[in-house]
Amino acid sequence: MTDAPQPSLKPILRISFSEQDRLGRGKMELLEHIRETGSISAAGRAMDMSYRRAWLLVSELNHMFRETVVESQRGGQKGGGAALTPFGEELLRRFRSMEATLRAAIADDLNWLEVNRSPANPS
Repeated sequence: MTDAPQPSLKPILRISFSEQDRLGRGKMELLEHIRETGSISAAGRAMDMSYRRAWLLVSELNHMFRETVVESQRGGQKGGGAALTPFGEELLRRFRSMEATLRAAIADDLNWLEVNRSPANPS
């Protein structure tokens, strides 16, 4: 007996707070890189984006919520840094949990789409 093929279709969760404020996988990936590197600059580089763009995304996140998501320190002897706050850690955990819930909830439908879609054109 063979297992059903794993679908290559991926649902993408994006939450719109208003026309301007959105929470999605890009900001969550940035938070993960900040957690790993301790730096907004290094997190931006890991995602191939400028420091300015990464800083603007962090600023958006910090203004979207009542609590701070990322705390940063200006340069000094050790060059400053950034870290997720406890709220930022919880935000990231909950968003990843919502993604997993979404995938599980629509897994059968994704499999159906996968089975019924046209084969990819070989390039």
